Formats: sequence, structure tokens, C-alpha cells
Amino acid sequence: MLCSVAFQSAAFAAYPPLQKLVDATAENGTLVPPPGIYSGPVVINKPMTIDGRGKVTIDNGGKGTVVLLHTDGATLKGLHLTHSGDYANDIDAGVQVRGNFNVIKDNVIDDCLFGVDLQQSRNNVVRRNRISSKLELGLGQRGDSVRLWYSFNNKITDNITDHVRDMVVWYSADNEILRNKGSNSRYSLHFMYSRYNLVEDNVYNNNAVGIFLMYSDGVVVRNNRITHAAGPTGLGIGFKETSDLTVENNRILYCSTGFYIDVSPFQPDTTNTFTNNLVAYNGIGVRFLNEWHGNVFRKNQFAGNLTQVVVSGRGTANKNTWEDNFWSDYEGFDQNGDGIGDRPYELYAYADRLWRDEPYAQFFKGSPMLETLDFLERLAPFSQPQLLVRDRMPVMARLDQIMQTAAPVRQKREKSALQKLLDAREN
Repeated sequence: MLCSVAFQSAAFAAYPPLQKLVDATAENGTLVPPPGIYSGPVVINKPMTIDGRGKVTIDNGGKGTVVLLHTDGATLKGLHLTHSGDYANDIDAGVQVRGNFNVIKDNVIDDCLFGVDLQQSRNNVVRRNRISSKLELGLGQRGDSVRLWYSFNNKITDNITDHVRDMVVWYSADNEILRNKGSNSRYSLHFMYSRYNLVEDNVYNNNAVGIFLMYSDGVVVRNNRITHAAGPTGLGIGFKETSDLTVENNRILYCSTGFYIDVSPFQPDTTNTFTNNLVAYNGIGVRFLNEWHGNVFRKNQFAGNLTQVVVSGRGTANKNTWEDNFWSDYEGFDQNGDGIGDRPYELYAYADRLWRDEPYAQFFKGSPMLETLDFLERLAPFSQPQLLVRDRMPVMARLDQIMQTAAPVRQKREKSALQKLLDAREN
């Protein structure tokens, strides 16, 4: 082992430092290093471009952060950034951003604890990067693919992340998180105290949790695909004390729980709207942690879930609005052919609610024993069943065409000269 470490240290020492070439590059200039491996760290404190053209590696030797952007208006592209340190307290990363209007695109970042870390930074672009953490660490010990902290108006788009911990947004607003793909991680995307962000067209597969919003109001979650968030705590999209949400056109498939709702919406006189979502083939379609209100479910598809709706603590979900949804277990007809069921869809909790209230009974969820008890209760109820959901206008036909609704018109913002320059450079 000592020989191996010594060999790696000797190899790292043999790499030429990239910092000398950076220092020799004029402000607003472009550095295209000769192909090869260079040693880090690299500190950039002036606007400039480093273009690796896919042939340049910066190896940090297992210590600290590979590249620190302490400037406005810099671009990093076409680089392979690797072998950062593993100190979480120092946020050892492939790239640390401490400035505005920077672009980090088309890079490969691997064997770095964190991928891209933005702190108190605005109007940056993180695009088309491939990011993974340190594979030898456990899932909870790895760093985040992209981490935003007190950062605003950034665009995190078209990245591919794998074997990281989370992608996190803390105390940050007006960011766009678009068209990313994330797999084999803990939280695909996690919000804390972050308002007015847009999450659109992302694909998250085989993570413990798809998207979780905590204390984060006014977020739009649209056109995302979340699959195989399995395991005891697996869920597609979760909400905790979060208000004024727009959740539409998402597909949540093969997860333990589709939507998880905990005291949301939280702010008085606010509403969370769920529209045109496909929630299919999950263990539970919608799970309420407790009896709550203020959510509006319209034109969603609930198809093939083992249990469509669950409310812990023997409560009801009927204090929320349920209208024009498709339910695969609807037992009614459409005699006039208008596409709406002749009678309301009603979901009751019978004997099988034992597993909802008794943690140890959850082991038997879906078992022949509980299914038999449930059938007998439906056949000849011994007690009054609990009404969980009543949709007065259940849709008979599937609503796939609604999933193709056009993207919304986004609010136009006046752009500064630096923003216009950034738009030209980010592609």
C-alpha cells in the first residue's frame, strides 16, 4: 500500500502545473493547453476561457478542489477534472464557483467528492457535464453533483450525474434545473428553503428519492420522468411544508411511493396543484403523512398502483380536491359516452388499513391474508369503512394526449450586457 501511494505521488509530481499557463493567459483570453495531464489546483481570478477540447486532464492528487473560479465571466469547457480531496467540510470539488456569469460546460468530473459547488453566485451556467463522486465511499459520504448555496438565476442543464449523493439547492431562488439525467444516487434533486425555481424535463432513474422539496415555495416541477425510486423510503416526489407549487406533466413509475405529502401546502390560503401527471405501477400512488388539505388533483392518471392513496393515522384525503382524474381501479360505466364515469370514483379503507397504522403490519402489505380480509370487508362490512378519496367526475379514457401539452410561456426578464454575453457563450 505504501509503495502504491508513493508511486501515485511521484506520478502526480511529474505532471506539469496548469496554473503557470493560466497565469500567462491575458484577461479575456483563451487558453488551449496542449493535450495531456496537468496537476492542479487551478485558481482563476480573471475572465478567461480554458478549452481542453476533450484532451486535457487536470489531476489534483487527492487534495483540495481542482479548479476555483473566483471571478466573473470565465469559461471552463472540454476538460477532465479528477482526483479532488475528500474533505466534506472544505467542499473539495471538481469546480468551486465564487463569482457570476461563468460557464462550466462539456467537462467530465470524476473521482471528485463534489462536482460543481456554487456559493453566493449568480447567472452561471453548468451545462452538459458528466459528474460522478468518489465510488469507494458509501452513498451518504459522497458529495453532491451540483450544490447551490445562496445562489440565484443560475442554469443547471443537460448534465449527466451518476453515483453521487444528491443534487442540492439551499437558500437559492430563480434557478432553472433542466434536462438533467441522474441515476444511482440518494436524492436526485433536493430543495431546502429555496423558492421560485423551475425543474423541468429531467430524467431520474434508480435513485432512493426522485425530487424532494422542503420549505421551498413557488417551485414549478414540470415534465420530469422519475422511475425506480424503490426501497423502504423510496419515493418519486416528496413535499414537506411547501406551498404554492405547480406539479404538472410528470411521469412517476415503479417507485415505492409516487407523491409523498407532509403538511403541504403549509402557508395559509395557499394551494398546491397537481395536473396531468402519470402516477403508475408504484406501491402507493399518493401518500399523505397525515390528514391535510389544500392540494388540487386534476386530470392526473393513477394507473396500476398497488394502493392508489394512503393517509396515515386513519385520516382522509378528501379534504383536498380530486377532479377529472383517471383511476385504473374505477368500477363504473360511461353509458352516455361523454368520457366521464356515470358515478363518482370512491376509494375506501377497509380491513387492509391495518398495514397503514401498524408499522410491523406493513410487511404483509399485498399478502393473501390482508387481501382476503379486505375482500370480506367489502363483501359484508363489519364496520364503517373510511372514505379516503371521492372524485365526482372520474375520466374513463386515458389522458396521454394531455401529457404533450406545450411548455408554458416563461416570464421575460430584461437582460444586462453581461447576461447577453453569457447567453452567447453558454452554448
